[in-house]
Amino acid sequence: MDKSNHFFGNSVFGQLISFIDDKLINKCVNKYKSDYYVKHFKTRDHLISMLFGVMAKCVSLREISGAMLGLSGKTKHFRLESLPYKSTLSDANKRRNSQVFEQIYYNLLRKYKDVISDSRFKDVINRQVEIFDSTTISLFQEILKNTGRNPVNGKRKGGIKMHTVINVDESVPKVVWFTSAATNDHILLKKLKLSSDKIYVFDKGYNDYHSFKKFTEHDTGFVTRIKDNAVYNIVKENKLEEYIHSGVQEDVVIELTVKQDNSKLRLRKVRFYDQKLRREFEFLTNLFDFRADMIASFYKIRWQIELLFKQLKQNFPLKYFLGDNENAIKIQIY
Repeated sequence: MDKSNHFFGNSVFGQLISFIDDKLINKCVNKYKSDYYVKHFKTRDHLISMLFGVMAKCVSLREISGAMLGLSGKTKHFRLESLPYKSTLSDANKRRNSQVFEQIYYNLLRKYKDVISDSRFKDVINRQVEIFDSTTISLFQEILKNTGRNPVNGKRKGGIKMHTVINVDESVPKVVWFTSAATNDHILLKKLKLSSDKIYVFDKGYNDYHSFKKFTEHDTGFVTRIKDNAVYNIVKENKLEEYIHSGVQEDVVIELTVKQDNSKLRLRKVRFYDQKLRREFEFLTNLFDFRADMIASFYKIRWQIELLFKQLKQNFPLKYFLGDNENAIKIQIY
């Protein structure tokens, strides 16, 4: 069998960026007019320069510029039209709309979804499980105000909160949305798409009975943890079958009051003891047709998004921001 010479003489970085189709980039450029009145250093050059900075773990614009200028004459596989100088890259990070990079990300996700996706979980339960959470990235200036009390020295760090939604069958974010760190997490609940083929899994920081009522009205499933101070009445105690996992301690139907309209909402509460962690958990859900131990399993996979946040922060230089404005920071994160 003849060996393929498609990547012959091509660097690893050159091979990686070859998966980003120029037509895909141009489509996003035309949508946001990101190359309007730009003679040099267009969106594609900007994208490749920022990706190079990530892969090479550069911590400053000067480092990216110096490293790429040092590769001058060796970048034919990158198909760069213009190598970046520090000032050029700084101006582009400040002026070019970060939405073009957001769109490129989502288009790449759509294109390679079948490659990175593993639909075994969905095939078993016939519903798509999605996990959402947020993580706060501290900034060195008051670009976006952080939460908490004012420090004694009067200096207060900025912070950007990254709200993320992922499919349980995929290892990359499906939705990324930015706010200041002071923004309440509950605002994400209003942006979720509700449908009968989805189950959302999230932690108890998102507890909001009014949103849970909307989930139930749209037949959208959810699994979360109940708050310690929750007020409810037990309506029914479900029998624990013999085949149920020994960790299930209680399975009951409860009734809560939705303060916004003073209506009653019936949900299911499952108390589960994790023998490995030696800890008891109480889960809240509107899924009445699944086994009690399955509810616990749904919440267990929520740890997947925590691992994603850990991976992003460990492998990419989010401690070193390449700009002192909100637009530049969003570009870097995308």
